[in-house]
Amino acid sequence: MLGTMKVRGCLLTFLQLAILWTGMAQGKSSVRLLVADSEAPAGSEVLAAIELTPPKGWHTYWRNPGDSGQRTKVQWTLPDGITAGDLLWPAPAIHSDGGLTTYVYEGRVLLPLRLRVASNAPAGPLALSARVSWLECEKECVPGRATVKGAVRVGPARVASPDSAAIESAIAGLPQPDPGLRPTAAWDGPASGDERPLLMSLPASAASGFKAFLPYEHSDAELGANPESVTAGDGSALVRVNVIRKGADWPAAVAGLFAFEGGRVVEAEAPIAPATIGSTPEVVSDIAGKPSLLWMLGFAFLGGLILNVMPCVLPVIALKILGFVKQSQEQPRRVRVLGLVYTLGVLCSFAVLALVVIGLQSAGRSANWGMQFQNPVFVVLITTLVTLVALNLFGVFEITLTAGATGAASGLASRGGVPGAFFNGVFTTILATPCTAPFLGVALGFAFSQPPALLLLMFLTAGLGLAAPYLVLSVQPGWLKFLPRPGNWMITFKMLMGFPMLGTAIWLLTLAPDHFGPKGVFWLGMFLLLVALAAWLYGRSIQAGQGNRTVAWTGIAAALVAGLVFILEGELQWRSPPPIAKGDASGVVVEGGIAWAPWSPAAIQAAQAKGHPVLVDFTAKWCATCQFNKKKAIQTDPVLERLRSLNVVTLRGDYTREDPAISEELQRFKRAGVPLVLVYPGRPGAAPRVLPELLTTGLVLDALDWAERTEAMARTP
Repeated sequence: MLGTMKVRGCLLTFLQLAILWTGMAQGKSSVRLLVADSEAPAGSEVLAAIELTPPKGWHTYWRNPGDSGQRTKVQWTLPDGITAGDLLWPAPAIHSDGGLTTYVYEGRVLLPLRLRVASNAPAGPLALSARVSWLECEKECVPGRATVKGAVRVGPARVASPDSAAIESAIAGLPQPDPGLRPTAAWDGPASGDERPLLMSLPASAASGFKAFLPYEHSDAELGANPESVTAGDGSALVRVNVIRKGADWPAAVAGLFAFEGGRVVEAEAPIAPATIGSTPEVVSDIAGKPSLLWMLGFAFLGGLILNVMPCVLPVIALKILGFVKQSQEQPRRVRVLGLVYTLGVLCSFAVLALVVIGLQSAGRSANWGMQFQNPVFVVLITTLVTLVALNLFGVFEITLTAGATGAASGLASRGGVPGAFFNGVFTTILATPCTAPFLGVALGFAFSQPPALLLLMFLTAGLGLAAPYLVLSVQPGWLKFLPRPGNWMITFKMLMGFPMLGTAIWLLTLAPDHFGPKGVFWLGMFLLLVALAAWLYGRSIQAGQGNRTVAWTGIAAALVAGLVFILEGELQWRSPPPIAKGDASGVVVEGGIAWAPWSPAAIQAAQAKGHPVLVDFTAKWCATCQFNKKKAIQTDPVLERLRSLNVVTLRGDYTREDPAISEELQRFKRAGVPLVLVYPGRPGAAPRVLPELLTTGLVLDALDWAERTEAMARTP
């Protein structure tokens, strides 16, 4: 609603201002520059004012014009020795017309300001000049422009001008703060995109005679120009206003004028509390109470440890097994060194992820586990890298380490030595991020709300858990004697390990439609085909010496240029692909026997208002844990039957591509990323149960039964 009003207001203002450029009108108002002192000493302050006098029945606009209009602006031309402060704004009148609310000055208005004479200003006159622009309206609106002039003499004493009394009267009539008026504010519900309701409260002791709230303009948000004011049962005054954020963060406070009966107007700022005013239901979660740092560190380590058996990391584990077989015949000291280097690679990667999160949070943006897979460029690059690693394992090409170069990352993945060990640690971390292990989501959700030093510590602890099995084996090299002895079977095993790596590339390829549309798989597949052709030419002609090297280099260059120019830049527009529509016209997607409607706070409220329980699944195509939950725990016959019998509304929050509203919801429930599955009872305002990251059918059924019991208890008199 607020966005629609703003569009209408902006359109109206645009049409009004268009007159200015056609030269049809330059304003009907008279404008003057008034100066309170004709003479003032150096180092003193001089009061001044811009006087606007429109024709009878016309009005000009306040600092926040509201749904339409334009504030009065002043551009100064001043000599050295004097500077001008900002305009000071008297309280306006509220004007409503055609569903639009504006804040206006009806008739003559003085907009005071303060001039500062420099302490080293030379004696003599100082010429003042200002270009004033404004918008004046009656039934039609006319923009006005005028240049006004004045002067003040720098002298030994202050000499008042004839306009001094009028300016001082205008200053005295400005809204002032009142220490007894201490408004508070809190969000009145979750956000819907970039729009969110805010509820302000005036205590009963200060609310007597309250009439209206007039919001100031804010650099980080727009406030609706027609706040709703009501009186609560305890005598306090409540003001509900819609807020549209302009940046990544919601404002921490709102300011404006509080108008009371009898003409009293008070300027005040209301800090915004993190919770809503009044009683807020607690979230029913699997971890109760305030988590301690030691518990969260334990969860981070355990979650990182469990990542080793998640499907994302299995291809790299195969490479580590191959590496341990090679190392089993080496000196124990070298085995320990390689294990420590692998651990260092993991920890460095987790440290980089933590620093990225800290940087994004410092810049006012949201961050989450696996966020890089929301970037189409990263998806293309990681798919290409995994494909090259698979081709390298198949023996299509080899990377040799020379004194002048260390080779490419894809070759390092299958090699031994210090570079290979370090890169395996980095590669393991990259492939681990689409997975969320049990305990890890809770720990990282806690970490994202902590200061930078604790966040870094939590990430490093999770990385230590991921590296722990290999670190232990390296420290205890005697355990490697149970592995088979090196032999020709290792060549076959190495090639065999190319298949799970190729399977990972195919899985990454399935993310293409969500970034590039229905043809994304085909065109990204064609790009990978050209990359594979270039790798084959390199291995066969450049490394093995079979064929003409010039022809081979020409073919490699042609394949890579064609892939980059015609496919990535042309067909896929990979750096900024257009939005992808999903589902039918209403956004409903039917999958696994469940009709998933798009998630929004309004959809939850609408379902609860009709008495329907709600199941919300925040998921992403790149999240392997999400896909496991969907197949093995949600889209199962017992759950489908229970969903039908309880008439549950199913909503899906698709996080495959970045969505600020979902990011905020994840932060609200202290999760570092998807999956997040919530079950709401069918009662308006009821809090949800938060399910664990890794689900079973039993857990989902238990949550649905809980929702039914909660609703039944609420109906019991």
